[in-house]
Amino acid sequence: MSSPTEPSTPETEELRKIRLALSWLLVFVAFTVIYFARELMFPVFLGVMLALTFSPVVRGLGRIGIPAPATAVLVMLTLGTTGFVAAYFASGPISEWLEDLPAMGQELQYKLAGLNDSVEKIKDASKNVEEMATPGKDEAVREVAVDRPGFLSMAASGAMTMLTSLLVALVLATFLLASGTLFHEKLVQSFSRFEDKKTALMVVKDVERRISRYLLSITVINAGLGVCIGFAMWLVGMPNWLIWGLLAFLLNFLPFVGAVVGVILVAGVALLTFDSPGYALLAPFSYLMLTSIEGQFVTPTLLGRSLELNTVSVFLAVVLWGWLWGVPGALMAVPFLVTFKVLCDNVPVLRIVGNFLGSQSPLRDA
Repeated sequence: MSSPTEPSTPETEELRKIRLALSWLLVFVAFTVIYFARELMFPVFLGVMLALTFSPVVRGLGRIGIPAPATAVLVMLTLGTTGFVAAYFASGPISEWLEDLPAMGQELQYKLAGLNDSVEKIKDASKNVEEMATPGKDEAVREVAVDRPGFLSMAASGAMTMLTSLLVALVLATFLLASGTLFHEKLVQSFSRFEDKKTALMVVKDVERRISRYLLSITVINAGLGVCIGFAMWLVGMPNWLIWGLLAFLLNFLPFVGAVVGVILVAGVALLTFDSPGYALLAPFSYLMLTSIEGQFVTPTLLGRSLELNTVSVFLAVVLWGWLWGVPGALMAVPFLVTFKVLCDNVPVLRIVGNFLGSQSPLRDA
């Protein structure tokens, strides 16, 4: 039996190199577009992810006679209202924290005076060495100060941008969910071969199932973690313990990073709140212990087999998308990785990549 591969000739080798170069060029162009168009693409991708998450809910209610447009509007209105109410109750304490930030910084610096003295001595020694090594010390040096926007104005601008993106995502998700199976029908019509139709539909349904399971499960897990952390903050006497529970719920959507940020914030406020540094450490220790239990036991137990992603691939995805889009990119990293993993598992050429992204299960036969 003759081999299906063509014999290697100089022409085929040259063609293979051209295809490889074009593939890398396409990847470079794609990342460039994703980086510079992040303000446009983020709400679009977020809307698609929300639609994928709640599409099983819409289909399930459709089986009992509730039309898809009504379910889509109801689900998105509920989601938007819940987010607005939570933001409204959290806006008061957060705005007070932002206004008192300079005073809080000075008080924290005063409580950490011993550490600051050591740092200042090191800085003074470095400055003296630099002055000794720099010639022309008596020459006049003109310094130019550049006015930068204040922290409050930057925070307000960022919050307004995020609010606009969320509104666009909710509206887009509503339209996608209200269309019902229209996207599936158009996707099937786009292919001529039956095998291609079947594969495309299988990929889309697999993406919907995994994204929906992941986001809904991680939301429930984070809600439980928020309740536990809020209760722990109340036990140790932290102010605004409800806000800490809500903040823990939101931060835990950031893999690896959210827990670290939460511990640092709790530690800073605890040092300002309590006179005893030893007692102040109870709050960040409680936060760290609860997030460790969630990350090491709860989430792997509930999502380990269904997610089928190894820790290294998740970490690299968070780093990559965090570099491209900042915090929104880190939030979307795992859903993006799940989608790419499903695509790799169903495309023979990319199956080896899917094996590297997956857990320790062996590579399945084609």
